[in-house]
Amino acid sequence: MRSYLDHASTSPLRPEARDAIVAWLDAGVAGGAGDPGRIHAEGLTARVAVEEARAQVAGLLGARAREVVLTSGATEAIAAACWGAASRGSHQVVPAIEHSAVRLAAGRHGEVTVVPVDRLGRVAVEDLAAAVRPGETALVHLQWGNHEVGTTQPVAEAVAACREHGVLVHVDAAQAVGHVPVAFRDLGADLLSVSAHKLGGPPGVGALLVRQGLRLPPLLVGGDQERARRAGLENVPGAAGFGAACAALAARDRLAAEAADQRRLTERILAALGGDGLDGLVVYGDPDGRLPHVVCLGVEGIEPQAVLLGLDRAGIAAHSGSACSSESLEPSPVLEAMGVDAHHSLRLSAGWSTTDADVDRLLDALPRVLADLRALGR
Repeated sequence: MRSYLDHASTSPLRPEARDAIVAWLDAGVAGGAGDPGRIHAEGLTARVAVEEARAQVAGLLGARAREVVLTSGATEAIAAACWGAASRGSHQVVPAIEHSAVRLAAGRHGEVTVVPVDRLGRVAVEDLAAAVRPGETALVHLQWGNHEVGTTQPVAEAVAACREHGVLVHVDAAQAVGHVPVAFRDLGADLLSVSAHKLGGPPGVGALLVRQGLRLPPLLVGGDQERARRAGLENVPGAAGFGAACAALAARDRLAAEAADQRRLTERILAALGGDGLDGLVVYGDPDGRLPHVVCLGVEGIEPQAVLLGLDRAGIAAHSGSACSSESLEPSPVLEAMGVDAHHSLRLSAGWSTTDADVDRLLDALPRVLADLRALGR
């Protein structure tokens, strides 16, 4: 029996998403699947599936269906936002705690101003606004909630400030969607990126939301798919799974119920391990203004890989740092920007499939793992 506490990396596929994918794949085997850009029956069947999925994604995100551009995931959506906006200026603004997909993509299109954060990982709106250069700044980035420490950002205030300065703003909502309510049109942002696999949809599909009326050059060219905003044959099974996952979350207040349960579970972890709960652990990020599913702990004096391996042997999957691959041993840029220990952290993240038994197993195993590792280091 294993406990999966790494939903912030990727979340297991929801049954609704699996059923939608299998149904579409079965249709393909039976000869009922075609190119959504064709006008024969098979193509029109595929077009209906894509547009239904687009509407389901839009429904969860409070957007119009026409504002949803389907992509291969949030990484591509971010790259497309940076590329498209670069036609308007050679300068972008990036908070220091943004995901590497944002930091690196923005850096390919001219100069980047990095905006600092406080020790909780929060960005000041006035600092974002002060970094804007009239006539030069193409895009301001701000993530909804941090992928490592969970701290949420003042996105509404930042969007309003960018609007006053006449500059486009992109919100990376990959970690937030599926865990907090997101209303794109009410927010007023120009661009918003999301990935299906973070909320229980399939990998390899996501979306870039583009405000109605905004026209940007496409990153991928070669065809008129996605209303000429993203070339390439649509991933119809992936879109169907993405849409089904969004529809499941949008139905019967499920998002609110799941978020409340995730917050309850992570509060259990914080109550048991944070503060004076266990020697050598410190809580990183904002304990109040945070995403409901993410907890980040500093682990004093023990290498994170050893902690992760110890937990893995105990049947618990967790993560450390902001690196997106097990090969990277670099310190966390997020924690460095916050001015805390960037080398020794443990991220625990709940999701739609997490139970009290999973938390029980963690609270039983982690003290033993840490005690064994500290004994080895004496």
